[in-house]
Amino acid sequence: MKIVRKLLNIKESKTDFFKQIKAVLGFSPLYIDVYKTAFIHSSTNKKDALGNPLNYERLEFLGDALLSSAIALYLYNKYPYSDEGYLTQMRSKIVNRKTLNEIGLKLDLISLVNTSMSKSKMGTNIHGNILEALIGAIYLDLGNKYCQKFIANQIVKPLIEQGNWEGRIDSYKSVMIEWSQKNRKNLIFETYEDSGNDKTKHFSVKLNIEGKTVTKGRATSKKKAEEMAAKRAYFAIIKKLK
Repeated sequence: MKIVRKLLNIKESKTDFFKQIKAVLGFSPLYIDVYKTAFIHSSTNKKDALGNPLNYERLEFLGDALLSSAIALYLYNKYPYSDEGYLTQMRSKIVNRKTLNEIGLKLDLISLVNTSMSKSKMGTNIHGNILEALIGAIYLDLGNKYCQKFIANQIVKPLIEQGNWEGRIDSYKSVMIEWSQKNRKNLIFETYEDSGNDKTKHFSVKLNIEGKTVTKGRATSKKKAEEMAAKRAYFAIIKKLK
């Protein structure tokens, strides 16, 4: 079996997919088939030999858990005197959808996705989802050592090199809510009727503080509209106080 796998790897090493995966990883994969699975989108409706769905979703589940654990270990060692609250906050700045999407996009992982639908219609989360699936594939192929190496080189180090990643704000809504509670201010996000003429449905939100509308936000989802209103409020109120 080992001889057969070695021969298959020699053959696979000449393919474009193998070369692209190696370039992303920074080291050579061993069992290339698990990486192929990491890039299969559910729209293909592929099945394995037993008739089970064959796509990246199970690997994404595994990669999500591995990433969270790896980041927790990194932060635990880097900040030996920080409490649980601080470590949790720092982990959330790294292991969040926005950050993972940005990293997945930068690595151009979507170019390797095997899909039956237009990639332009997949949404931004596909980048982070595939990144997590790739992490799961690395673990199954080469184990924890190489999994940790990839996470350090492609996720942690780039964030640190950006500078001020510890002070990065990923949720202005959370910041505003925390500020309102600390200062005993009544803060409410109010969704109101959107009268726009866009073909795509939009949501409009008012951010009210002490009964007064401070800012507004409008986006294709309620969550995004709230975040937009909160960001505007942050720069209008909190940022000015610093």
